[in-house]
Amino acid sequence: MAVRGRPRGFDAEAALDRAVEVFWRQGYEGASLADLTEAMGINRPSMYAAFGNKEELFHRAVARYAEADMAYAREALAEPTAYAVIASFLRANVEALTRPDRPSGCLSVQGGLAEGGESGRIARFLADSRLAGEHALAQRLARAVEEGDLPEDTDPHALARYVMVVSEGNAVHAAAGATRAALHATVDIALRAVPRHGATGAAYSPETDGGQTPVVSTPSA
Repeated sequence: MAVRGRPRGFDAEAALDRAVEVFWRQGYEGASLADLTEAMGINRPSMYAAFGNKEELFHRAVARYAEADMAYAREALAEPTAYAVIASFLRANVEALTRPDRPSGCLSVQGGLAEGGESGRIARFLADSRLAGEHALAQRLARAVEEGDLPEDTDPHALARYVMVVSEGNAVHAAAGATRAALHATVDIALRAVPRHGATGAAYSPETDGGQTPVVSTPSA
């Protein structure tokens, strides 16, 4: 079978990374095809050939975002205690939301805020993506209950939902200009509600690394 069209003359991964940033800054509805193709450095036929239509491109962009910008979420699940899992996730989330080299906030939250189509497919797609992360966290917390790391009356699904509410709320505030220190202060309060059995928590200190990273300290009893 003959191959139609000419070989791609661009770096597809680099083009996708640029599409991620456009969707992140402008949302799905706000990102026009002209904005996307200009940022990606390609024309519309090349975009369609490589990535499909705008909605398919957005799905690819979200997958790319989850793989690269949200790797910390998967890494947090490997922490040895439930408290450390939650603290690691929320601390790293704040760092990701406020990176100076990336748009403020979170693509999975901001991407569909302005989506107003009748079906709401984009908003639903993003909600399902976030729910998948919540379910993964709930499974890890359920294991912690089984292992005795969390009290046996802990509802892992409710606790996972609480963590996601904090992270998504911080994403909205980050996009509105909240500082990294302010978001870490929110995490400080949120972590007080997390059960722990002698685990080590992360206490934020603006005196370390110029206020860019959290410091690990042992919480008082």
